[in-house]
Formats: sequence, structure tokens, C-alpha cells
Amino acid sequence: MQDVLDVWHLDLESELNQREDRFNIAPTMKSPVIALLDEKPKVEVMRWGLVPSWSKDLKIGAKTINARAETVQTKPAFRSAFKTRRCLVPASGYFEWQGETPHKQPYFIKAPDSRLLLFAGLWESWKPQDAEEWMHTYTVITGLPGKVSGNIHDRQPVILQPDAWDAWLCVGPNDARKLLDDTPEAELGYYPVSKAVGTPRNQDAELVEPITL
Repeated sequence: MQDVLDVWHLDLESELNQREDRFNIAPTMKSPVIALLDEKPKVEVMRWGLVPSWSKDLKIGAKTINARAETVQTKPAFRSAFKTRRCLVPASGYFEWQGETPHKQPYFIKAPDSRLLLFAGLWESWKPQDAEEWMHTYTVITGLPGKVSGNIHDRQPVILQPDAWDAWLCVGPNDARKLLDDTPEAELGYYPVSKAVGTPRNQDAELVEPITL
């Protein structure tokens, strides 16, 4: 990981630590992503929920928080971004819920060694009519689950390994497609967490602490 960041001249840990700690990023919230800007990988804060440039308003972003790896290259909302606007979404882990309402239980899924994960993503620029500034939005690409995460949910974010990070940002769409198809299964673990994670205003570190069922 550090070798790639050194080549990019990017101090990712410092960049992330400069921002307020948040343990419960929900759709439409803003969070940092790594994108190719001015031909260099940079950390940029973007809104979760991709809004295509042709969209009339932000509403579509609530439906485009994730893009399925199988169709991301052809779906109208994502195909333009897939060609030239791919990004990496850093995360310490992610939440998934298991069971049926009202007994659904959240779990936190993470690397066993707690290393930072980088999800494959896409980003777009969108500007409201008569506005002066562009808004940057992003989506997380999801694929089939691995042996561990499949116990909780039928999808999981595509987690790219360090040797694929630079290529994901820079290569053409056909090579990016191959990266998605060839991404190895990430080593993950999980444990139950508090149902308080279901309320986006809750942002305490306790949300990612294990509980006993």
C-alpha cells in the first residue's frame, strides 16, 4: 500500500486524519475519495450517490449509491464515468444488515488486520441549472460476495488490491473491465454491532465496536 502512495506523492493517512472522524457514512453524505484530478491522484470530498451530468436534479443520487460490476460499463447512469472517471473509496470497513424487519441485525465487515480498504468507484461532476460551482458525486461498485461476506449479504463492494489501484484510475475502459473481472477475493471478517448504526446522525466510534448477541 505505502509503495503506491509514495509513487503518487500522497499522504493518505494525513489527508484522512485532517477530516472529522465519521463512523457511519450514509448515502448523500460527503466523504473523501481518491480520484485522478489534473492528471494526479488526489483526495477529494464528494457526495455519495452518483449524479450523471445529464440529470435534471439530485434525486437520482439516492438510487445510484452502488453500481453493479456486471453492468457498470453499459448502464446509462454509469457508462460515461466508467470510461474516464474512476475513483477509489477508502473505508475502514462497511455495514450490512442480516435478517427480516423488525429483527434485522447490523454487522461490521472489515479486514482482519484492520487495514484500510479501497473500494472501486466512479465519480461525476454535476451542476444545477444557473449554479456557478460543480458538485462532485460518487458511487461504489459492488460485485458478488466472498466466502465471508456472503454469510451476511448477497453483494459486497469490489475491494481492489494495492497493485491495481494505479491502473484502476488510469487505464482505459477495457482494461478497467478486466480489473473488475480479475479482482481476487479480499480477506474479510465481521461481527455484530449496535442497531444505532441505522440512524445516520449517530457517528460515534462505538458504532464499529462488537456487541454480544
